[in-house]
Amino acid sequence: MSVFMDLNLSFCADKSRLRSLIETAAHLGFSTVAVNYTFEPTAKKKQEIPAPMPITDLMDQLPVVQGRSRPIRVLNRLTVVMSDSSHFRPTAPEYRRFDLLAVQPTSEKLFHVACMTLDIDIICITVTEKLPFFFKRAPINGAVERGVMFEVSYAAAIRDATMRRYTIANATSLMETCKGKNVILSSAAEKPLELRGPYDITNLYPLITH
Repeated sequence: MSVFMDLNLSFCADKSRLRSLIETAAHLGFSTVAVNYTFEPTAKKKQEIPAPMPITDLMDQLPVVQGRSRPIRVLNRLTVVMSDSSHFRPTAPEYRRFDLLAVQPTSEKLFHVACMTLDIDIICITVTEKLPFFFKRAPINGAVERGVMFEVSYAAAIRDATMRRYTIANATSLMETCKGKNVILSSAAEKPLELRGPYDITNLYPLITH
C-alpha cells in the first residue's frame, strides 16, 4: 500500500486552523505531514528563528489516517528564505529543533550553493513569480547525488490564475532539467480547503505528469 506525505502545511498561530489542516490531511489519506515554519531574514534587524509548537499544545490525540489504523505522523520543518548566503547558518542550534530543513534560494548563485554544499533536506522552487534564473543541469545533478529533494507546491496555483501559470512554468522547467528525479509535490496549504487528496494532485500538473 502506498504511503503519502505532505511535507508542507503552512504554520499559522491560529491553533484551530492548524488543527483543521492536520485533521483534513489525515482524512485525505496522508500518513505523514510536516508543519512548515518559514523564516525570512532581513538585513534591517536581527530576527529570531521560530520555535516549533509542540504537537501536544495543538491536540490531545492525533487523528487516524483514512484507510489505516494508525494516527498521522506530524513533523516540524523550517524553511529559510535565502536572499543572501549569510541567511543560512549551518551551525545554528535552533535548526536542530526541526525534523526537516529546507531553503528557498532567490538567485541563481544561492540556488547553486544550496544544491552543492548546504546540509539540507529540501530546496523549494518558487511558484508565486517567474524564476529569475534558468535551471542548470550541473547543480541539479549535484543535489540529486547528495539526496536533496526539490519541492513544488500547489496551493498558490489554486488561489490565483497568474500564480498557476508561474507554478506550471517553473515546475515544468525543473522537471525538464532534473528528468523528474528527487521532486516532491507539497501543498503549502494555509487552510483546509487548499488541500487535495494524493490522487487528485497529479491532475493539477498535466504538463508535468504527462
